This record gives sequence, structure tokens and C-alpha cells, in this order.
Amino acid sequence: MTNKILELTEKIYDEGIVRAKVEATQIITNAKVEAAEIISTAKKQELEILDQAKIQAAEFKKNTESEIQLAARQFMSKLKQQIANLVIVAQVEPPVKEAFKDIEFVKNIIQTVIQNWNPQKPEEFNLSILLPEKDEKEFFDFFESKAIKVLNQGIDIQFDAKTTDGFKIGSKDGSYVISFSDKDFENYFKGYIKDRTKKLLFDPS
Repeated sequence: MTNKILELTEKIYDEGIVRAKVEATQIITNAKVEAAEIISTAKKQELEILDQAKIQAAEFKKNTESEIQLAARQFMSKLKQQIANLVIVAQVEPPVKEAFKDIEFVKNIIQTVIQNWNPQKPEEFNLSILLPEKDEKEFFDFFESKAIKVLNQGIDIQFDAKTTDGFKIGSKDGSYVISFSDKDFENYFKGYIKDRTKKLLFDPS
């Protein structure tokens, strides 16, 4: 009886050991399969991340290069403009400023403007002229001269300390005013020669 119990106990023990080994083997096998799947998924994700990173890096490089090229073009354009402006200023400002220092030159402009203002009806002048106060004596004599006196009927002559050169002419009611100063002429000539100067400087062919 005792022997049978021992045999039965050993049999149950052995079967338990075998079952445990089988289960352990299955667990290990399943774990290996899952681990392989995890590794495969991780590698796939790694490749996707690397591919995406390469795409983003290429896009960033492209955008950076485009921005650098644009900045370089803008810089060169601005530099060319600055150089052209310096050349234009050197070409225009000194002679224009010198011309407006010549009172006779300004008088000639005034006379030309008045003569061509309304040549059909000179008696209908309704103008006001603003002149530099520092040159009042010379301009007063000018407007009293025979050459201009017949034209200045109805023209108001005013002198202003803030006006340093040239003159301003307009309607007496102030509805419009046209300025004839060295700056006005400088801007006119600068606009006139700007494109030509830039072409000579940067496209001499």
C-alpha cells in the first residue's frame, strides 16, 4: 500500500515537472516571438524616424539655402542701390547746390515760370511767391525791374526766414504750392539718371 502511494506521488510529481517544463518552454518561445516582433517593430520605427529625419533635414537645408540666397540677393541689390545713390549724389548735388547759390539762376527760373504760367492771359495772375528772407533786397529789386514788372501784376511777393534757397509759387488762397528748391531739382535729376547710372555701374555691356 505504501509503495503504491509512493509510486502515485512520484508519478504526479513527474507529470507536474513535465507540464511545468512544457509551459516554461512555451512561455520562453512566446517571449522570444514577442521579443522578435518588438525588435522588428522597433527597427521599422527606427527606419521610419531616420527617413523622416532625412526628409526634414533635406527640407531644412533647402529652405536655409533659399533664405541665404534670397538674403544675398537682397543684400547685393541694396548694396548696388547704395553705391548708385552715392554716385548719383556726387553727380547731382554739388552742381545743383552751386546753381541755387546763384541768385541770377533763381531769378531766371522765376521769370521763366511766370512767363509760362498763363501766357494767354497774363493779366489774370493770382499767384503768391515765397522767397528766402536773406535775399530780400536782390529779389525786391528784381521784381521792380522793367523786365519783370509787367508780369508781376497780381503777384504777391513774400519772404520767409525758413526758406533757404529757391522759391515756392502757388495760388494766393494756398490751394496749391509748387516748390523750386535745390532739393526738388536734386530729386528730379536723381530720378532721371538713376536707371542709367545703375546700368553703367553694374551692366556695362
